[in-house]
Amino acid sequence: MERVQVTMYFGEEDRYLIELVDRKARQERKSRSAVVLSILEEHFEREKRIGEVLVDLGAVTPRQVEEALELQNRAKGARLLGEILLERGFVDERALTRALTIQARFKAPAGQKRG
Repeated sequence: MERVQVTMYFGEEDRYLIELVDRKARQERKSRSAVVLSILEEHFEREKRIGEVLVDLGAVTPRQVEEALELQNRAKGARLLGEILLERGFVDERALTRALTIQARFKAPAGQKRG
């Protein structure tokens, strides 16, 4: 696990945000840093398709996703993109599981937009 230390500076007008983060950290029994990272992850990963999440994770290249999408289109959508990426050896199961977990965590319920 890589460790990175980040210092955040905030003004008095931002104090309420820090208090909200601290409250969430207590409720979830997490550190302030873990809460901030989960908020950032949600912001950047919300509404993304599985191929985009995998590219963001560095697990596949955009070209590999394009190739898998072409194969999926030829199959008229009968196959899942992750299945194709695995079959072609473009992604390993661990990275795909991580991406699916991220995607599921932030996916809006059917018919609703997250915002």
